[in-house]
Amino acid sequence: MTHKSWQKIACFVLLLAPFLLYLIDVDWLNEQHSVCLFQNIFGVKCWGCGITRAVLSVLHLDFAAAWQYNELVVIVFPLLAYLWLRALVRLFKKIFVLLQHKNETK
Repeated sequence: MTHKSWQKIACFVLLLAPFLLYLIDVDWLNEQHSVCLFQNIFGVKCWGCGITRAVLSVLHLDFAAAWQYNELVVIVFPLLAYLWLRALVRLFKKIFVLLQHKNETK
């Protein structure tokens, strides 16, 4: 595969990621065993415990549940959203530059 193909695939995956995360049911996630090493060893929740469920709750627009899962969601979610948008914009710019370069060489 060419570099351009990889960029298109990466762009597609980045666009699709929030929608795929939205499909994950938070109730199903609550039933799963915690993967937090700190909680599994010491039996105490760490600062990051519940952040995955909190982010998914924000995606489902359930802000009260997100706050209950982890209060740091007010910092983490905007940061994740910013990083996602920044990566998406950078990929679109690269693809746009490649398309411009392709049109110039014709």
